[in-house]
Parts: sequence; C-alpha cells; structure tokens
Amino acid sequence: MLSATVRVAGDLDVAEECAQEAYVSALKAWTRDGVPERPGAWLTTAARNHALDRLRREVTLRRKLPLLVEPATVDPHDPADLDWPDAAVPDDRLRLVFTCCHPTLAPEARVALTLRLVCGVPTPDVARAFLVSEPTMAARITRAKKKISEARIPYRVPGRSELPERLDSVLTAVHLLFSTGHTAGEGDALVREELCDRALHLARTLAALLPEQAETRGLLGLLLLTDARRATRTDEHGRLLLLADQDRTRWDQRAILEGLTMTAGALASGPPGRFTLQAAIAGVHAMAPSLEQTDWPRVVHLYDRLLAVWNTPVVALNRAAAVAFADGPAAALPLLDELATDPRLADYPYLPATRADLLRRLGDAAGAAQSYRRAMELTANAAERAFLEQRLAEVSRAAGAEPAPG
Repeated sequence: MLSATVRVAGDLDVAEECAQEAYVSALKAWTRDGVPERPGAWLTTAARNHALDRLRREVTLRRKLPLLVEPATVDPHDPADLDWPDAAVPDDRLRLVFTCCHPTLAPEARVALTLRLVCGVPTPDVARAFLVSEPTMAARITRAKKKISEARIPYRVPGRSELPERLDSVLTAVHLLFSTGHTAGEGDALVREELCDRALHLARTLAALLPEQAETRGLLGLLLLTDARRATRTDEHGRLLLLADQDRTRWDQRAILEGLTMTAGALASGPPGRFTLQAAIAGVHAMAPSLEQTDWPRVVHLYDRLLAVWNTPVVALNRAAAVAFADGPAAALPLLDELATDPRLADYPYLPATRADLLRRLGDAAGAAQSYRRAMELTANAAERAFLEQRLAEVSRAAGAEPAPG
C-alpha cells in the first residue's frame, strides 16, 4: 500500500496518512457491505484515491498562488503519472526500499528511515542496531524526513542505472532487518520470524535483480546460513540454546547448501565485501561437526579481513569471542578491556555477557557474576534474560554467594 501510494503522493508522511485513512474507510465500508474479494487491492486503491484528492486540492491551491509554490510533480488527471514503470525493481517493498535510500541523505539516515517506515521496525530496535539511544534515533529519522520535505526530494522509483549507488544502503537495511528479527530486542520470543522471512525474501529478490553484484549473493548467503539454525536456537520451552548446545542434525541442510553456493560464488567474484566475509564466517560454523571441531583460527582470520573493510566495535567484539575459542579465554580478555573504553558499547549487553562467559570459563565466578548482572540490566529480551539468570545462578553458587533475585 505504502509503495503504491507514495508514488502518487510524492511524500512519505502523506502516503502514511492516506494509508491510515484507507483503513478507516475500510472499517466503515466493510462493516456495511462486507469484506471485498480482494481486500488488499481495495485498500491500495482507497489510499491512492485519498492521495489523489490531496493532490487535486494542492493543484487548485497552486493555480491560485503560482508565485509562492512550485508546480505539481504529479498530474492527478494523467493516468500515465499514476502508474510509473517499475521494471527496474519488480518487488513492491524492495522498490520502496530503493526509493528511500536516496543518495542525498546520509547513509545512516537512509537505512534508519527505511527500517522504520518501510520495514516496520520499531524505533527502539532501530536505535539498538545503530548503537545509539532511542531519542537520538527518533531525532535522526525526523531530520531525514524533514530534509526530504525541505529539499523537495521526489519519491521516484530509481532506474536500473541508479541502483548500484544505492545498493550498499539497501543491503545494510535488509541485513539489519534480518538481525532485528533473528534476535528480538525485547519481548518474550527470541526470534521475530516475520522479520526474518521478510528480509530473506528481499535478499532473494536482490540477488535475482542484481546477480552481477557479488555482495547481493554474499548477503543472501549470510542470511541463509544464519537462518538455517532458526529451529534449534531455543528448546521446546523457548529457552535460549547456545551454538554449543544446538542439535546440528536439525539445521536446515537445504538452506546451508544454498547459502554455501551463494557464498562461494560471491567469493569467486573478486575481493570480498563485508557481507560476503560474514557469510564465509557463517559457512565455517555451518560446516563444523561441533563447536569444538570448528576451525576457529580460520574464523579469526576471516574476522581480521572483515575488520579491514568494516571496522566496527561489534565486529571487534565478535572477533574477540572467536579468539577466546582459538587461543583460550585469557587471550581474549585484554581485547574486551580495550573495547570497554568505546562509548558506543557502553549499553551493549553482549559486551558484559561475553566478559561473563570468559570469566566463568577461567573459574572467576565472582567476576562472572558481576558481569552477568550488568548484562541482565541491559537485556530486554525475555529469552536472553532467562539464560543470563540461569548462568548467574550457576556462577553465584560456585562463588558461594546467593544469586541475585530475578
């Protein structure tokens, strides 16, 4: 609905309002006449009609005040203007993702706006993805929308020649959409399956749309290899299971095979980008018979290469966790000490959670308990909190102390 309406309205805020008005109209009309045979088409038509009404009013106003405003960018009386050719991007949602990732906006603003308005990711989850506070992210999204309005950036579907310059932001948006579904920022469930499925669909469409771009195949490979473990990440009671405790025989072998094929093709296309390197890391895990038999030196090497092209504190933290398995937990603690000085990780729950696990493995039960408590303070997902509480109880007993109340 939003994708179809924004092409008529030329403005995301207006398109959202018209979509809401369409739902109000549906409540009245469907209660009176019954639900139509194609409710989605009914709603889309109603939303576009609301947008047309607004445009007609604006055209009338502009004719009366020609010196104060610019002419309309869409003629509501011209059917050609209401059905722009979209052959370059065949999927409705992906079309709107490409449209929102306008090069005039800052890269982070493009991705944040896309996640919030197109993918329906709540602002707190968008903020967590960027390691910033919720008010900071809300202000960033507002500024992006304001810039679009003030600069009169048209919501025009980009042509095929314009897709490559927007591709990195689109890939980032799809990756973060999957990440927010793979581990929900809050709530009772660990996974938001609808977000994972939506991201996988977009990644498949991207790989088919731009097969010459290695990173589209790298991203699809990464998502397939990661999602192959979905069914084994919690037990029958919804409790979190770490990689070491998952039943690898239940991993989706078809998804793994497809993911490895995509990743191999991306690696063979030249110097790998950040999504292809992450896919290669996921591939090492997918092929390992067990946690202990994982090729950890190779994982560390791949993280080194990833840091060279994408130097972020989260990547550095993941590398430190791999070092702990390759060289022992004591070798990774100094790396965590260095990361603890990075303000971007001040409220990142996986930093104290990783420290707690290293200290637990080293036999420092008291230190592990302190770090587990800190991780619990920062964790809003119920499944992750329950896991941390269980570990805290274990190390507290080992330290001879009473566990903190849940």
